[in-house]
Amino acid sequence: MKVALYARVSRADKDQRPENQLIKLRDYASRHEFTVYMEYVDYASGATPERPALKRMLVDARGNRFSVIAVTRVDRIGRSVANFANLIAELDANHVALVTTDQPINTSSSTGRFLRTVLSAFAELELELIRERTKDGLARARAEGKVLGRPEDLELTARLLTLHAQRLTHGEIGRELGLSEGAVKQRLRRVRIREAKLAERPGEIKGGLPEGATQTDDSVTGNRRPSPR
Repeated sequence: MKVALYARVSRADKDQRPENQLIKLRDYASRHEFTVYMEYVDYASGATPERPALKRMLVDARGNRFSVIAVTRVDRIGRSVANFANLIAELDANHVALVTTDQPINTSSSTGRFLRTVLSAFAELELELIRERTKDGLARARAEGKVLGRPEDLELTARLLTLHAQRLTHGEIGRELGLSEGAVKQRLRRVRIREAKLAERPGEIKGGLPEGATQTDDSVTGNRRPSPR
């Protein structure tokens, strides 16, 4: 009997290695005297629908290239209760069973069908809790005045503003800096917003001069302006 081995690790977690899952799956295939048709590996979040390896595996399942798919846990292959149910229905239609090495699931049995539904529900609950905690953390960070996201590339912004002052189009600036036109517009928008906020704050220094000072104020420059001839 031929078996497909499927592993998935999150792209965001640098500590994860698909090899840890594949070792268990290869051992499972060896103990059951299965022939490994192919190993499919995705580097993606459990929430994303874009999984190239999973798509290839399902195409091969429709072609009856193997009879069993082995994964370590259901959360490696399913995204939600509905997604998992649809996946199992498709596999059943193609006479392909799903088994897990770390959980007592084998969809070819009635007990396995019951457990897969329960466990997929818990996987979806866990995902929702993670999302909720992430949103709460972001909201708390904003309330504390923390800056979210990557630090701004000040050198890149300065180059962008220089090119913009030369009246280049957004597309021309993007080609010069290796940015998309949308990214150029977004950076310029952030600069305008920042400048507007600075202008609203009393006591801010504008153009190197304290608020209320003028170019004729010798106390600012430290040098007296020469008398007009």
